[in-house]
Amino acid sequence: MPSLAILQKTDLSELDDPRLFREFSYVDGAWTAGSGSDAIDVTDPASGNRIGTVPALTAVDTDRAIAAANAAFAEWSGRPATERRTILRDWYERVVAAKEDLARLMVLEQGKPLSEARGEIDYAASFIDFYADEALRLNVESVTSHLPGADMQVIRQPVGVAALVTPWNFPTAMLTRKAAAALAAGCTVVAHPSSETPFSALALAELAERAGLPAGVFNVLTGSAREIVAAMTASPMVRAVSFTGSTEVGRILYEQSAPTIKRLIMELGGHAPFMAFADCDFDRAVDRAVSAKFATSGQDCLAANRFYIERPIYERFVADFAERVRAMTVGEGMADPDIGPLINARAVAKQQQHVADALSHGARLVTGGKVHAAGPNFFEPTVLADVSAEAAIFREETFGPIAAFTPFDDEDDVLRQANSTETGLVAYLHTSDPARIARFSRALEFGMVAVNRTKITGAPVPFGGVKQAGLAREGSRHGMEAYTDLKYICRDLA
Repeated sequence: MPSLAILQKTDLSELDDPRLFREFSYVDGAWTAGSGSDAIDVTDPASGNRIGTVPALTAVDTDRAIAAANAAFAEWSGRPATERRTILRDWYERVVAAKEDLARLMVLEQGKPLSEARGEIDYAASFIDFYADEALRLNVESVTSHLPGADMQVIRQPVGVAALVTPWNFPTAMLTRKAAAALAAGCTVVAHPSSETPFSALALAELAERAGLPAGVFNVLTGSAREIVAAMTASPMVRAVSFTGSTEVGRILYEQSAPTIKRLIMELGGHAPFMAFADCDFDRAVDRAVSAKFATSGQDCLAANRFYIERPIYERFVADFAERVRAMTVGEGMADPDIGPLINARAVAKQQQHVADALSHGARLVTGGKVHAAGPNFFEPTVLADVSAEAAIFREETFGPIAAFTPFDDEDDVLRQANSTETGLVAYLHTSDPARIARFSRALEFGMVAVNRTKITGAPVPFGGVKQAGLAREGSRHGMEAYTDLKYICRDLA
């Protein structure tokens, strides 16, 4: 196998479309380095090699981008929905055509296995495709008048400029899920991608420009999140903020947005329980447990974080799960392993801390538990058994390749433990009892429940959580409605 450095250079130089690799921000229809002189290095998490740099835009640059989006709003929102659909459809087709290049860029800056990166491009494109059509179905509600001589109408109108703040773990799909919905509704967009994975977002901007999105309608701002996002939340021109990230940061944005009463769409932390009862399809449940834990190397808000297995099948379940984990391959993303690198050294340190803490509370290390020989940002896929409810891993989102198991004895016990979190995003349930499925589907305090399967996401799905896992929904028609205001018009017919 060639060295990582050679792979990196080859992959960038052999892009089918080299202009998809952009080292500038995109503001008001132009590629720009902004008003400052600072730049941010973007590195390959597998090797530590520098991929390129992006400009560190300032608050002044951010205000300029917001003003451009605000100026473009009237024309964009006033276009017939059919025209917005045509442009979004063109954008979708360009993303699909560029799939291999976009996946390669994602592997280099994010580290995920190549097959997962390709899957993410398909997933990302599906949101553009879906919302291109939803643009035609925005106003479908009516009111039957209860007042004599009055005609009543209910319409949805775009809120205005939408600020989108996206994470590093799904750098393409999280942007299209937000941006396609906002653009289809008639909003204009200022987007800030994670500084660890900006090139995926900039490639989308290049393709959006080619698809005919007018200047100012779609802007991508690179730089310090603290400076850029603070300017976004402070601006009265920004009417909606959509954020995917930690609950802790979500609280800060909630507070910063309060003075201007912004619309907030937030997909925050997760702490997903995986529950398997003794009556489950055992082999299928083990398969689904592995996939629920290790997608994106565990760096996924949907990743199962706590595994509750009914006592009669507990030891066998842990043993079979661990056997499959030991067979997993670990390596850099272009080799398409099962597990790629974690995003940075902080992520690795968190895995080490969670393993050490669990062991100090009496857990049993079944396999893994340390940094992998592939490099400093790689962590062995790990299985911990007999984990105490007091361990940090059962109280916090791990965001890495560690599966923590504990047995349970009855429904009340596991339901109480599963619901003992403020970040109720998704829960996984495996049982063959229809009555139990019905009871748990309603009693689980989560925005989404996966029954006897792992994959549940998609463009038509209202994705989101309850309690401190977020606000509003993304995907589905609800995801577009979040970028609209409901207006009621009552007209005298006399």
